[in-house]
Amino acid sequence: MSALVEFSMTPLDKGESVGEHVARSLKIIDDSGLPYRLNAMGTVVEGEWPEVFAVVQQCYERMREDCRRITCSIKVDWRVGGTGRLESKIARIEEIVGKELKK
Repeated sequence: MSALVEFSMTPLDKGESVGEHVARSLKIIDDSGLPYRLNAMGTVVEGEWPEVFAVVQQCYERMREDCRRITCSIKVDWRVGGTGRLESKIARIEEIVGKELKK
């Protein structure tokens, strides 16, 4: 069983530029060893439900250390069986379209 979890976590009390806080979350995600893809609006992490949500929890705990208000959006695609879906879902669409798409 595999989950693809896209999430975006942002402090609301740190002004317009929050890259420093996002980078702290990306360090946690990267250190987890789980497959992930950063995009302009969030990060997609792949793994078993408990391990992926443990990473989201760690990001939240780190952010709340010095943030008084945090927003978090989470989207989940859970499926029995199948791993490597971060790559295979995109590959399948490119196969249908007949060309490599921008990533």
